Amino acid sequence: MNVFIIVATAVLAYLLGSIPTAVWYGEAFFGIDIRKHGSGNAGATNTFRVLGKRAGTVVMLVDVLKGYTATILATILLHLNVIGDHELLTFKLVFGLIAVIGHLFPIFARFKGGKGVASLLGMVLATHPEVASVCIGIFLVVLIASQYVSLGSILAALAFPVLLLLRAFGEQESPLLIAFGFVVFLIVVITHKKNIGRLLRGEESRTVLIKLRKDEKA
Repeated sequence: MNVFIIVATAVLAYLLGSIPTAVWYGEAFFGIDIRKHGSGNAGATNTFRVLGKRAGTVVMLVDVLKGYTATILATILLHLNVIGDHELLTFKLVFGLIAVIGHLFPIFARFKGGKGVASLLGMVLATHPEVASVCIGIFLVVLIASQYVSLGSILAALAFPVLLLLRAFGEQESPLLIAFGFVVFLIVVITHKKNIGRLLRGEESRTVLIKLRKDEKA
């Protein structure tokens, strides 16, 4: 095992996660610091609300790609014979989590980042795409039904380890991956603590993904 290459890859994962997509996009195309508007969060949800759907979509996709790319770095190390097959999952989780930490505390934006949900999504897509795809479906259903991004994110994050546990009864699932799933859920809950308070008080902002038009004809 080449420790230098692994450490350098971990640093790269952090730098990838540290790319402040919402901040740079807002400054480049709108001339504003997204952290000074809306909720003050440098993430996709606040970008959707402040800058619109197109900007929010771009920011979300790039943030997902950050987590996905950082996680896939482990696969590159495997092909370079730096790590072994039995270490692949461990390093995927390590590099992915480092990227999420970079998103939360980005060196390029004075360590004030977003909530990490999109980067976590990219990470789980690179780690377990089947279950991650179901979680995306759960998120969209909850978002469309409730119009709360935070509620969709929390329930989708909870679904990830629960689905892994259900799959473990029928086929082999890594205990490490299941434990990681609960860590993901914990991270989402912690970063959404204020949102949970607003949800309980009925003060959470809504995000309309799809506008349902009523038929005005008699």
